[in-house]
Amino acid sequence: MRFGAHMSITGGLERAISDGLRAGCDTVQLFTKNQQQWRAKPLGDAEVVRFRAATEQSGLGPLVVHDSYLINLASPDDALWQKSCTAFADELDRCAALGIPYLVTHPGAHVGSGEAAGLARVANAISRLLDAGHGTGVMILLETTAGQGTSLGWRFEQLAELLRAVGAPERVGVCIDTCHLFAAGYDLRTPEAYAATFAEFEAVIGCAAIKAIHVNDAQRDLGSRIDRHAHIGDGTLGLAAFRALVNDPRLAGLPAILETPKGDDLAEDITNLAVLRGLVDA
Repeated sequence: MRFGAHMSITGGLERAISDGLRAGCDTVQLFTKNQQQWRAKPLGDAEVVRFRAATEQSGLGPLVVHDSYLINLASPDDALWQKSCTAFADELDRCAALGIPYLVTHPGAHVGSGEAAGLARVANAISRLLDAGHGTGVMILLETTAGQGTSLGWRFEQLAELLRAVGAPERVGVCIDTCHLFAAGYDLRTPEAYAATFAEFEAVIGCAAIKAIHVNDAQRDLGSRIDRHAHIGDGTLGLAAFRALVNDPRLAGLPAILETPKGDDLAEDITNLAVLRGLVDA
């Protein structure tokens, strides 16, 4: 696996690269804009050149972007749905400009309209944006979610329906999140439980659709449907789950990204990366 972590872009996009190197990452995940704002200043030519040069020189990759949490492609509100589509189109185009191959997104929340209606809205949005030519060369990765509230993507069948409805396997894949899987009710804590969960994923979606992984331990119990991340080995998932994950040949070579709490010195990332690498069989 290509182990890494989500890195800050405060002070410039290149900070994610320099901090990734400082923490000993193989790859990084980043936002390409302030994720708490709808609009972003367009990327300047010089900014793109600096980022691409820093990335090439670093050897980090494949890089991953996470979109803004404001975006809800499942929204039944037409104004918010259109606003989300516009923002997601910008996210795709920014990834393409920066040469980043993967854009992770939460499938959204149906906010009371119902699962079927919400999934249809998401599929419609993605299909429209792809048909319009946004994000050439960028693959959208639908993230497994914890299932809080009316969030979609917490059942494998929901993700399978989105992939089927869009019908573009070369442009849409999956990012699994270990904390979210566990919170959604998919056990990973023993070799037998891990095997059963991934056998179900293979049957419903197919493991070939997995293009990135978020490696997070969980603060809450199995099936809690509460999204709270913990450091590797310090949560309710435990080390056995991550030992199975990092040695799974189906996931070899994929970016495996930490999204755990940390300070500016990156000490927590350094520790978590060491724990993950220590679980890899020689």
